[in-house]
Amino acid sequence: MTVLFVLLSILLLVLLIVWAKLNPFLAFLITSIVAGLLLGIPPEQVAVSVQQGMGSLLGDLVIIITMGAMLGKLVADSGAAQRIADFLMRIFGKKYIHWAMMLTGLVVGIPLFYNVGFVLLVPLVFTVAHQYKLSAVYVGIPLLAALSVTHGFLPPHPSPAALVAQFDANMGMTLLYGMIVAVPTILIAGPLFARYLKSIPASPLKSFRASSKPEEELPGTLNSFLSALLPVVLLVGTTVLLMQTDEGSVFYGYIAFMADPGMVMLFSLLVATFTLGLHQGMKMKHLMDIYVDSVKEVAMIILIVAGAGALKQVLMDSGVSQVIADGLEGWDVHPLVLAWTITAVIRVCVGSATVAGLTTAGIIGPLIQDTGVDPNLVVLAIGAGSLMFSHFNDAGFWMYKEFFNVSIKDTIKSWSVMETIVAVVGLVGVMVLDGLIG
Repeated sequence: MTVLFVLLSILLLVLLIVWAKLNPFLAFLITSIVAGLLLGIPPEQVAVSVQQGMGSLLGDLVIIITMGAMLGKLVADSGAAQRIADFLMRIFGKKYIHWAMMLTGLVVGIPLFYNVGFVLLVPLVFTVAHQYKLSAVYVGIPLLAALSVTHGFLPPHPSPAALVAQFDANMGMTLLYGMIVAVPTILIAGPLFARYLKSIPASPLKSFRASSKPEEELPGTLNSFLSALLPVVLLVGTTVLLMQTDEGSVFYGYIAFMADPGMVMLFSLLVATFTLGLHQGMKMKHLMDIYVDSVKEVAMIILIVAGAGALKQVLMDSGVSQVIADGLEGWDVHPLVLAWTITAVIRVCVGSATVAGLTTAGIIGPLIQDTGVDPNLVVLAIGAGSLMFSHFNDAGFWMYKEFFNVSIKDTIKSWSVMETIVAVVGLVGVMVLDGLIG
């Protein structure tokens, strides 16, 4: 009966999001309460579990997600993203323009949230496609593959950052492993796959073409790259330094402080505030307005993460997580493949990568702890599964279709297949990495 109640709870979550069109945060909240009552938690304790789950997960993430949103919007509004794209296009030229688009998506996608990156960079795709007389789909898929991978695999994006917190992984190591898996995944799902899409007709509206800033108003190339990538450099650098430093050293505490993801994001934002803001002539009030607007864009993501934390806590407090873990333990399936599969199924049903990833974390948390699998790889396996086959219930599917102005059939042939390639190749990369470090 316990497993049946869990399945009913997940079915309720899917129905509330897909059929009732309820906001995922409300859906998580309602599902958490219903699951708690079904699974035997005393009624007076259900609300406590919900509040505890939301608070414990958000405590780790509010700084990371909000600072990441602020940095991403500053990179966009300052013209740094445009400078990075222009530089890469000059280097690669027309023949390899899709490689330039891929690198633009990877570099700019690290600090930018997916929807922001899509809206910011897709007009650039249309402008380039028009300028070079190329298919917009052929030019755009490599960029979108890179944006998708950074969204699903790499902190400080909300889903991987939340998964790092749920599995008590190391954000710097997750980012390092994530980059190792991300590069071949993007190469296959982006430039290599795009070669088969040249004939897909797309007629994006002229109004969607990028309105570029004048050259003299853009920040310098080095400044743009360093400001956008500083969180990556600091997270990976401090993690490696921490591994090389003895815990008894007088410097260990200071390095651990600087390696904390929240401190990394805060420091990176303060540096960018000067390099991309004040140094470029922006007023402090204008910068603060940019930051306020950026937080509005991620407020609902933060709430969805909180809702997922509530469901996870209810499953833990009821003891059902351990029951499920014990039940799955008999399966002759590698834990990473199991995590990927559960996430992929929920993703196809619900449509949201974030909801799929965080729901899976609540289900299999205890199982992963008992197997001794590297938690950083679990984060990546779930991240890969959360990108599986985007279709009609995913907002990204419709954004792509409408912006590129392609048919449903061609959207599935290009966008949906690209997302599936990302999910499958991502899992293969995680399994290879597991074999190498295991």
